Amino acid sequence: MTTFVDRVVVHVAAGSGGHGCASIHREKFKPLAGPDGGDGGRGGDVTLVVDPQTTTLLDYHHGPHRSATNGRPGMGSHRSGAHGEDLVLSVPDGTVVTDVSGNLLADLVGAGASFVVARGGRGGLGNAALASSRRKAPGFALLGEPGEGRDVVLELKTVADIALIGFPSAGKSSLVAAVSAARPKIADYPFTTLVPNLGVVSAGETRFTVADVPGLIPGASQGKGLGLEFLRHVERCTALVHVLDCATLDPGRDPLSDLDLIEAELAAYGAGLSDRPRIVALNKIDVPEARELAELVKADLQARGLAVYLVSAASHEGLRALSFAMATLVTTAREQAPPPEPTRIVLRPAAVDDSGFTVTVEDSVFVVRGTKPERWVRQTDFSNDEAVGYLADRLARLGVEDALRAAGARPGDDVVIGGEGGVMFDWEPSLAAGAEHLGPRGTDLRLEGR
Repeated sequence: MTTFVDRVVVHVAAGSGGHGCASIHREKFKPLAGPDGGDGGRGGDVTLVVDPQTTTLLDYHHGPHRSATNGRPGMGSHRSGAHGEDLVLSVPDGTVVTDVSGNLLADLVGAGASFVVARGGRGGLGNAALASSRRKAPGFALLGEPGEGRDVVLELKTVADIALIGFPSAGKSSLVAAVSAARPKIADYPFTTLVPNLGVVSAGETRFTVADVPGLIPGASQGKGLGLEFLRHVERCTALVHVLDCATLDPGRDPLSDLDLIEAELAAYGAGLSDRPRIVALNKIDVPEARELAELVKADLQARGLAVYLVSAASHEGLRALSFAMATLVTTAREQAPPPEPTRIVLRPAAVDDSGFTVTVEDSVFVVRGTKPERWVRQTDFSNDEAVGYLADRLARLGVEDALRAAGARPGDDVVIGGEGGVMFDWEPSLAAGAEHLGPRGTDLRLEGR
């Protein structure tokens, strides 16, 4: 049964905004006392938050579809609809969020780090909020915006100080169990470790975490064995410890060749692993032949500039020296780490001449793109002529009609607001808005006969 998952595709959907209400207040002796339709509530957001108690993405493997709740519609008597509840999704520390194309959206490191992955839609305004001196009793309200929906990839990269790397059955899990309180699965067959194991180690006053990365083999950087699945967990580690098996019975293998092959895989994988500080642990020296081999290759490894430690996870020989050596690497890295940058809010006001929209000609169709025009179209009830007339007034005030004239549009030309999937109109330059164009509520005389 799967108990550890470090990469999932999650389908998230924020809540849609509630529709505004079109209502007229009525009471005895005041049959038409003015508009009193309330606004719709906003839809709930979907937010990812780092939770230290969450260590795997297993929940999203079994339930990849997650949705926030919708906002409630407005009601009469100026009653606004309730907002949708935000959905907070807990993720492990070190979760990387990308879209399905691989573009980075967020890198969540540290307890409490959060990212709004899908924003809820705005609630529509009720007719009470749309009333003006020219339109005293609007017979329409604005629709709520749909919430964002997207597919995102969550990928866990273990946050640890030290990564133990080496061939399968080199004794990495045994080392983690010997120097920490972690109890990973240990057996005498290859690929016993199928998931990264974390252990907390204390050496003097230094506390640090050690990650046991599943065994690497030649070709791991290209996806062979379990390498490509778990090399990502080495990326965040401060330093590397090569655990070399000095008691292996495999022909053609020895500590020096094992080291060369693992280093080649790290270099092929990239991600800056070649520059990480590293030390070597020659393991299983409780076996007499292994101790002899370790003493034989120690000088050659030191000649490469590597600090070498002879250890035995079984007898605990040499583990104290190895723990303090790892603590030294961690302390040095922490001292050299740049101080965290303070959170800064960057304000980028729109340019003075920024109209907020663009008009382009694509295949003889005039395409209007912009945040405001596209939002206004989504919030318009096209079954209500007065609402359509209100949209035309807003677009004219924004300058869309002037821009269409400047682009060469003529009456009857096709105009699309929103690009692909947008709304297409037969463009007719509208007259200025005014009460003389309004008929009964819900109608607009400018639209008659169209």
